[in-house]
Amino acid sequence: QVQLVESGGGLVQAGGSLRLSCAASGRTFNNYAMGWFRQAPGKEREFVSGVSRNGGDRGYADSVKGRFTIARDNAKNTVFLQMNSLKPEDTAIYYCAARNTPSMTTYVFASSNYPYWGQGTQVTVSS
Repeated sequence: QVQLVESGGGLVQAGGSLRLSCAASGRTFNNYAMGWFRQAPGKEREFVSGVSRNGGDRGYADSVKGRFTIARDNAKNTVFLQMNSLKPEDTAIYYCAARNTPSMTTYVFASSNYPYWGQGTQVTVSS
């Protein structure tokens, strides 16, 4: 089992940047594919980005491609989400998720495939 703690959220003006971090407990972080999801008020949780166990395979929602970058540091048990050129529509609670998977090279897209979740961090982008 893994426990996840997100940090780095906050209030930023449109066009600004934030870097989210997700720290994982345990010694087997590199057994987990990692993902970032977000949920805005009144909306369903949606996929933002995912990264494979070895960091080589990354996926992004169309709405964030070219603006967000996911990365992981397996030595520090941490996954990051660098968010640039933020827009008001990026306002949401951002969640980190983990899935233990045998595949080293494939990220996981569907939220239903992630059994482990963090508590979330609020990102608010003002116009």
